[in-house]
Amino acid sequence: MKVLFFTKEFPPYVYGGAGVHVEYLADELKQLMEVEVRSFGDQEINENNLSVKGFSGDHSSFANTDKKLKPVFNTLNTNLDMNADAIDANVVHCHTWYAQFAGIMAKLCYGTPLVITTHSLEPLRPWKREQLGRGYDASSWIEKTAIEMADAIIAVSEETKIDVLQHFNVNEDKIKVIYNGINLEQYQFTPEKTILEKFNIDVSKPYVLFVGRITRQKGIIHLVNAIKHIDEHTQIVLCAGAPDTPEIEKEMKESIDAVKQTRKNVFWIAEMLPKADIIQLYSHATVFCCPSIYEPFGIINIEAMACKTPVVASAVGGIKEVVVQNETGILVQIEQQKTAPFEPVNPEKFSKDLADGINKIINDKELRNNMAIASRKRVEDFFDWKAIAKQTEALYKSIL
Repeated sequence: MKVLFFTKEFPPYVYGGAGVHVEYLADELKQLMEVEVRSFGDQEINENNLSVKGFSGDHSSFANTDKKLKPVFNTLNTNLDMNADAIDANVVHCHTWYAQFAGIMAKLCYGTPLVITTHSLEPLRPWKREQLGRGYDASSWIEKTAIEMADAIIAVSEETKIDVLQHFNVNEDKIKVIYNGINLEQYQFTPEKTILEKFNIDVSKPYVLFVGRITRQKGIIHLVNAIKHIDEHTQIVLCAGAPDTPEIEKEMKESIDAVKQTRKNVFWIAEMLPKADIIQLYSHATVFCCPSIYEPFGIINIEAMACKTPVVASAVGGIKEVVVQNETGILVQIEQQKTAPFEPVNPEKFSKDLADGINKIINDKELRNNMAIASRKRVEDFFDWKAIAKQTEALYKSIL
């Protein structure tokens, strides 16, 4: 069997959970079958049953296009480029709307069965209009078309399966829930602290950690607003880069600057760090915080848990299937607006509740130690990539 992945992200160009998913799933699937990856970028890899080809997406004809529409048009052109080479795979597997038009064309033009993994859903990300303008209507149409014509759909959580059924016209029998996973050998506690020393983080004092992109979805502004309620001796480490828009980057900077007027132990690392550095940050964090307002799965939570770090996270989406309340962390309830943009009804209460959860874990050493042990065990029991690859292989066979 041979599978072809269409994806926007593949190493070394990975900035989100979908890219992490593709990287590790491909690495495990190559033990079971031939894997070809066509990605945005300039990659060129041929090794051990895995071939990767990058497509630059540099289309000069859009030089004068509106800045919000340019990424959409570039994306569509790159997707067409991905289909220029003949396809000989048994299955095409697409990841995120950025690569779904390539899957649509492959199914129509080559007759190749199509699998879609729903890492997120456009109807539940209305803030994307800030980034794409009317291009958000195009991305939503591409996603709807791909999902509804797919031969199989992978939902990364039970909650995501419910969302797919609610927003798209698909047969429930086509949807299979397969969780995201983690490389348990790579993601584990490390005593190394060089990255903490580099950024002047005091290793003798507790800190709460955030890792993620600067986007409405990740809810980082709500954590920043929670800082004033967090114990003053607790350091705040925000490893946050890749802003969706200049506007949200400006909002983030202004919020951080305001906090730093009265509090000096806030560290904003505005870059996407290598895995080894992130693992150090996870390993020595007292608490990891995931304040997302939408999260189909939340792979960052299992990364932290694998490094024996308790999690305080919003009780949304697939996070509720990852974090066990009062066992591996604390789930913070969030009353959200019923319609777009799905922000908290009471954002100040949400921020205060995040802070209360963080303070509770930081101030209870026994609870923290018990959660650390339980977190690692839960990841080992449920989120191993080897088992997930076998489930994915079985799904491919079922549609052939």
